[in-house]
Amino acid sequence: MPLFRRERMSHKQQKWRSSETDAGHAGLDEALTSDLDRNVARLQSIYANSYDVIFRSFLIGGRTKAVIVYIQGLSNTGEMNEYVLGPLMQLSHEEECSVEQLAHGLSLSKVDIVTTLAGCTGAVSTGNPVLLYEGAPQGIALGLCKWEKRSIDEPSAEAGVRGPREAFSETLQVNTSQLRRIIKSPALKLEAMTIGDYTDTQVLIAYMESIADKKLVEDVRTRLSGISIDAILESEYIEEFIEDNPYSPFPQVQSTERPDIACAALLEGRIAILTEGTPFVLIVPATLFSLLQSQEDYYQRFWASTAIRWLRYLFTTLSLLLPSLYVSLLTYHQEMVPTALLVTMASTRETVPFPALVEALIMEVTFEVLREAGVRLPKQIGPAVSIVGALVIGQAAVQAGIVSPPMVIVVAITGIASFMVPRYAVGVSFRLLRFPIIILAGMLGLLGVMLGLTTIIIHLCNLRSFGVPYLSPVAPFKKADMKDIAIRAPWWRMKARR
Repeated sequence: MPLFRRERMSHKQQKWRSSETDAGHAGLDEALTSDLDRNVARLQSIYANSYDVIFRSFLIGGRTKAVIVYIQGLSNTGEMNEYVLGPLMQLSHEEECSVEQLAHGLSLSKVDIVTTLAGCTGAVSTGNPVLLYEGAPQGIALGLCKWEKRSIDEPSAEAGVRGPREAFSETLQVNTSQLRRIIKSPALKLEAMTIGDYTDTQVLIAYMESIADKKLVEDVRTRLSGISIDAILESEYIEEFIEDNPYSPFPQVQSTERPDIACAALLEGRIAILTEGTPFVLIVPATLFSLLQSQEDYYQRFWASTAIRWLRYLFTTLSLLLPSLYVSLLTYHQEMVPTALLVTMASTRETVPFPALVEALIMEVTFEVLREAGVRLPKQIGPAVSIVGALVIGQAAVQAGIVSPPMVIVVAITGIASFMVPRYAVGVSFRLLRFPIIILAGMLGLLGVMLGLTTIIIHLCNLRSFGVPYLSPVAPFKKADMKDIAIRAPWWRMKARR
């Protein structure tokens, strides 16, 4: 990975991105001249050692020298030959005209006038050829971009039983068309900007003009404009710059690859940030309860959705606290365990040489390693290796007397509970916090568990996502918004957004 220059700017200061660039961009603001040879020479020096940049020379009307600059593989050469080169070569001397008239006479849906080298390179880099000809201090950017793109597939990170089967792709135009196809109202606004000194990555701010808070929209604009970085290769780069507390283990920005989730967020008054080159769209603001909700909560009957939601809350809590509770009870609070169960657990631990704390840490680390190994391996063998590896290693560890069977059961239940978390980023947060709580439980017992849990709750109460409390609407409590938190109310009861 390249080494990037990052400068994090304060949101309160609302600093806009500096217009200064490094030496590699020097001279790009220079204006084009009427001398075609000079313009071409400067562009050739900029694109030196770039074999895929083509300079196509020809004559307009058989007498005026012209050059089309484009990048092979990014531009539609077939349409360029048919609608640009052919008509211009056959243009008679009497039909010669100004740049504006020539641009309007081309049979293309989109043409732009460029006046600087930066305008030329920006158009060429996005796949739009630039036409330059003798005597004109301007150029024409031709809307002929065309490149290979991935087809629309099913969501891989947010699969479901019921609901739409399409996901975002890496192509920004395809993603915006998916949003427009669902939300047909002209109130859906898409504002564009570019981020990254070298990549000039296009980023879109999507919001509903009649629903979204204007202050929130302006805050998003300011934070995105304050980003100074060499390149944006994935939307996570942007996420780290715009979140309120970058040192918090909890994500303050929601990411999704599903158009239906993005549209639902837009209709709630939230803002979506689309990034070129990635299928994951950012949604702000985000709360803990919005991150614990699944799209299927709204695609099945409200009774089933409510029951599954409560089950999700329960097992999310278990994924965080179950190993630490087991360690604390077994180490310090044996009197809280029923006698028959305590005798059984004691008999299984007779040959285990480690205390419960070390035993829990060994098994948790092993389970996390197997989980990550399953993710990194090819899809054909990844799940098999993780499942079989967990069974084989767990059974071998019990037979060798390294860990006890109850500990294997506790870790297995914890791992299964963590899969109930619908957002991967939130699940990672709980997985990371599980280890310090286990250590506190091994040192202080239930007092350590309560100390760790209280610290997490205090942190969550102080956390904000674009000014919105992270535990909203529970803390601060808003009764009107509880219709979609503790339960999933039927649609005919949810008549108001707030």
